[in-house]
Parts: sequence; C-alpha cells; structure tokens
Amino acid sequence: MNKLSIETRVQILSMLCEGSSMRSISRVADVSINTVSKLLVDAGKACAAFHDDKVRGVKARRVQVDEIWSFTAAKQKNVAKMKVPVAGAGDTWTWTAIDAETKLLITWLIGGRDSEYAMAFMDDLRSRLANRVQLTSDGHKAYLEAVEGAFGSDVDYAMLVKIFGAAPETMKGRYSPAECIGARKERIEGNPDPKHVSTSFAERQNLTMRMQMRRFTRLTNAFSKKFENHMHMVALYTVWYNYVKQHKSLKGLSPAMASGLSDTLWSMKDMAEMVDANSPKPGPRGPYKKAA
Repeated sequence: MNKLSIETRVQILSMLCEGSSMRSISRVADVSINTVSKLLVDAGKACAAFHDDKVRGVKARRVQVDEIWSFTAAKQKNVAKMKVPVAGAGDTWTWTAIDAETKLLITWLIGGRDSEYAMAFMDDLRSRLANRVQLTSDGHKAYLEAVEGAFGSDVDYAMLVKIFGAAPETMKGRYSPAECIGARKERIEGNPDPKHVSTSFAERQNLTMRMQMRRFTRLTNAFSKKFENHMHMVALYTVWYNYVKQHKSLKGLSPAMASGLSDTLWSMKDMAEMVDANSPKPGPRGPYKKAA
C-alpha cells in the first residue's frame, strides 16, 4: 500500500488549515482529491479524539461562547428542492467556547441552534472546566436553560444582548445584518464583573474560523458537501488553533501553552505525526474475487 510522505501530509494539512480548497490542494500537492479527502477524515477523527482527551481541567477565569453559521450541501430554504437528498443538509451551526485570557478553544459542537444542542454544548463545557468561571453569551434564549442545567448556581453568568436598528430596504437579501445601535448587559446568575461582560474574543475567533476554513467562506461554492467532513475540518482546525497557531497577544505562545496544556509550540510536522500515530493502521489485503 502506498503511503504519502510526511512532507506531503504536512503540506496538505497546512493548506487545509490555511483556507485552501480540497481541489486546489490536490492540484498543488499533486495528489488525487480522494487522497486529500481521506487524510482529512483521518486527521479529523484523530484530532477530535486528541482534543477530547487532552483539553480537560482547564483553569479559566472568563469564558465566552458564541455560534457561527454555515450550511451543508444547500441552504435550509433549498433543502426541500434538492434533486439528490444529502444527510445533514441545511443550516449548520458551530458552537464555540473560548477562554478570554489564553484564547484556548475549550470546546465546540456542530449541529442545530436549538435548546437540545445548547444543553449538550454547555454540559461538555462544564465537564472541561476545573473551577468557577465568569461566562458570557449573546442573547440567544437557548442558553438560559442550558447554563442553568449544566452549572446551576456555580457560575457568574451574564448575557450581552445587542440591539439592532431597522434594516434598510437596500439590505434585504444580503448577508450583512442591520446596524448595531447598542448593547445591554444582563446579569443572569452569580456576580459577573460588568467590565468583562463581552463576547468580543469569541466573535473574533469566529472570524478566524471563516478565514482559515474554506468551507465557511460566504458567497462561494466552497461550502461543505458532507456534514461529516465539516466536523472533521473543525476538529482539525481546533487542534491547529490551540497547539500550532501563535498569538501576538500571548507573546508568541499558543493557547495550549498559555493554558498549561502544552510545554512546547507545535509545528505542523508534530501535528501530522500525532494524526499518523492515532490513525487506524491498514489491515492485510483480502483475496481478489474473480469476475463472474
């Protein structure tokens, strides 16, 4: 069985994390699109398992959460008109939680934007924290029950509710939201510090996601065609963001280093070797079947 060299795997993973499309990667790296797809699947599974195992006992003080929209195969309004139905087609929301101080991406979840996903997201976030935190979210009502169920009274929780003006006629049908004319801070639980009631870091991380993953780019045909590949790419991105990416605000450290989860700054080769070590090993080739 042929196996890609470590240099080629590093190149493919680097380009995936830097916003290149899968077909452009196949052309630049001189490999088939199926090879890129298989490496993405293997890397996504390995990174998801690695993150789930290693990002535990996080000693954060202030956590911000947010959701970012994308879609799989077709926008929700067009799903019913699809000629070939695709599992998971429609609106795809990625929930993220970030440590405001170390920029560590603590957890993520992909699916809908309803209360069921909100509760699963908050339960997972709570399981990864080592202490009481100040939590800030936007005004999405699904958070209210989810935070109460996951944290109870053991949290200082506030909502930052943005106030939007009326959308002008020229903005209809466009992605740009109405103009934000203000925001109000609402204390929900505990004693949150009003100075730190903010979702700015979570929203900035969402911008990084849109810039670093081609399938999040709007107004293009680079959207995810498979829900599973969307999850694999977010899993790959999360480990890259936490362990490989350097942050100027952290004086060149990675979020994992700033959080005490890693002693060294990873290279893409380190990441590729981790993926290789955690990927399933191919078994023996079976016997050939004669054609009838």
